[in-house]
Amino acid sequence: MNVDADALTETRRDLHRHPEPAWCEFYTTARIVEELRARDVDELHVGPDALEESDEPRMSLPDQATRDEWMDRAVDAVADADLVERLDGGNTGAVAVIEQGEGPTVGLRVDIDGLPIPESDEESHAPAAAGFRSENEGYMHACGHDAHATVGLGVLDAVRHSDFSGTLKVFFQPAEERVAGGGPMSRSGHLDDVDFLYAVHIGLDHPTGEIVTGMGGFLAVSGFEVEFEGSPAHAGAHPEEGDNAIQAMAAAITNMYAIPRHADGPTRVNAGVVEGGTASNIVAAEAAMECEVRGQTTELMEYMWDETGRVVDAAADMHDVSAERSLNSRAPSAESDDELAALIGDAAGSVEGVDSIVEHDELGGSEDATFLMNRVQEQGGKACYVGLGTDHPGGHHTSEFDVDEDSLTIGVETLAGAIESLSESED
Repeated sequence: MNVDADALTETRRDLHRHPEPAWCEFYTTARIVEELRARDVDELHVGPDALEESDEPRMSLPDQATRDEWMDRAVDAVADADLVERLDGGNTGAVAVIEQGEGPTVGLRVDIDGLPIPESDEESHAPAAAGFRSENEGYMHACGHDAHATVGLGVLDAVRHSDFSGTLKVFFQPAEERVAGGGPMSRSGHLDDVDFLYAVHIGLDHPTGEIVTGMGGFLAVSGFEVEFEGSPAHAGAHPEEGDNAIQAMAAAITNMYAIPRHADGPTRVNAGVVEGGTASNIVAAEAAMECEVRGQTTELMEYMWDETGRVVDAAADMHDVSAERSLNSRAPSAESDDELAALIGDAAGSVEGVDSIVEHDELGGSEDATFLMNRVQEQGGKACYVGLGTDHPGGHHTSEFDVDEDSLTIGVETLAGAIESLSESED
């Protein structure tokens, strides 16, 4: 299989220089669209055409001022201004389609957003030393989504020039880091005719040359915010006249961690951000927290969702304050289908640079590719999440994270080989 490794590296480094947070992937989407238009794909669905239409705001959508700032950055970086404007309001991402005769419809999902993490400027950090460190200070591709998007483009090229017969759809999904983009993309209609779906993630503590054919262990997750509102009072003179929002929040946090574990499997709860009050001598009238619950299955996550809601309401009632809870992210659990995982193993066995094939590993976290996987499986199709090993000097979500660019070619050839074999198996 002829893969242009230099072109993959160039694309990945350009995306790495321009990391953008969830729902602000304006430059990234525009750059991907530029590449897709140059390839003259059969169909290209961009922004609002790639996602579910909804009158409700997207989950975890930044405010307009934040989005305006990122749109300005994208245009300054020479993104198409008209396209950037069309992407606003939670409409980033794209779906590319190539049609090559009769055969199955195969999907490949890759994610495209970055993280709010300052990137290392040490000379030992390859992007800094080679001149492709993030140009958006305070943000970086610390989880490899720049590599994922690049692999998506590479697989599209490789399949176009292969003997694959059928339809390939590549889903360039936004807002994975906020667990917010998978749902709208899964409900867009573009998955409704997909017979087989692959999703891919680079790294995951597997070295370059190692392929995990089917990942599992996805924890279903719901992220939420709670705003408590009470009434202020002088903490020394008349504390009894106040309704303490911080006290209610503290009671809620303590009792969320006391929710009974479940016999059906592991569950998680975390209060990650807490804030409130104005001064030490004022009974706090307002407080807020940002939390999450997880479960080994979607049902276990929903158990934790229900229980934390009950705890929040009880704490608010106990302290005579109001509490408003809002969902800001959600993803179900999922399992990879063995049939598709086996095809990845078969394809990887003939790829230069692959020296280890692992049949299964547990992700141990959450991923909203599960929305797309479930959508395909619920309609009778099959789905699989593939681990693409890479030597990464820092852990995921750290300022030193980087990928071994040799793994890009390995990933493209492995995925394209498996996709080509799907049309052969349908003969």
